[in-house]
Amino acid sequence: MTTQGGHPQYGYGDQWQQGGQWQEPEPEPRGGGGALRAILILAAVAGVVTVVVGLVLVLANPAEYGLSEGRTALQVQAQPSASPAVDNAHYFQGPPEARAPLPDIVAATPMLPSTPTRIVIKKLNVDAPVKSVGLDRRGAIEVPPVTNANLVGWYRRMQTPGQAGAAVMLGHKDTRTGTAVFRRLHELRHGDTIEVHRQDGTVAVFTVGGIEQTSKTLFPTNRVYGDYDKPQLHVISCGGVYNRSTGHYTDNIIVYATLTSSHRR
Repeated sequence: MTTQGGHPQYGYGDQWQQGGQWQEPEPEPRGGGGALRAILILAAVAGVVTVVVGLVLVLANPAEYGLSEGRTALQVQAQPSASPAVDNAHYFQGPPEARAPLPDIVAATPMLPSTPTRIVIKKLNVDAPVKSVGLDRRGAIEVPPVTNANLVGWYRRMQTPGQAGAAVMLGHKDTRTGTAVFRRLHELRHGDTIEVHRQDGTVAVFTVGGIEQTSKTLFPTNRVYGDYDKPQLHVISCGGVYNRSTGHYTDNIIVYATLTSSHRR
């Protein structure tokens, strides 16, 4: 029910009640209403036809109507992918028993033992002091203290950098307060160089042969800590995804490099 002029109004068939009395609706004028309705319908149909014809002409001749100016067709193969693939092509791939990748140049003659004091990686803007580390109570290699984010550890139970065999260094990717010394370690590529300053006043120059990202549950122990005839440097840091429940990253980034030259400081 609705109201009109303060009175209730009910609709039913062709009659309506107002003020309590039934009344017949006033008849429409004969002829005039029907003719006007027919004219309006014809005009609407003609308008739709005109619009459709116009669209057909424009689409058939876009250049004539200026619609092709400044437009370049995009080839299908040039369209961006909805989900770009991650570029892992530079990572070394090999079974756990495979040896470390070597650079494309001949390894230098091994050097005499000397404790490392500093590591320099110019590409990554790394210039960091080195500290000797051993094993913790669980039998794992100690890591540098997180209070010094720029400190690198050298595992003293293996070779010194430049000796025949593998020397191992490790550093943090970040700490709870910010980034750390090896935050960009994953950016190294085959052919990049790493310099290790030694206590005897020499600098051992290593050339990267390859870089590997591997799950910590599948760590390539033999490849990293195995026996090598050539002087090797293996640099390790964290990578992958940070697991908040464990407080650790899921993966390791491992850089394999070979001694290719040396010089005095």
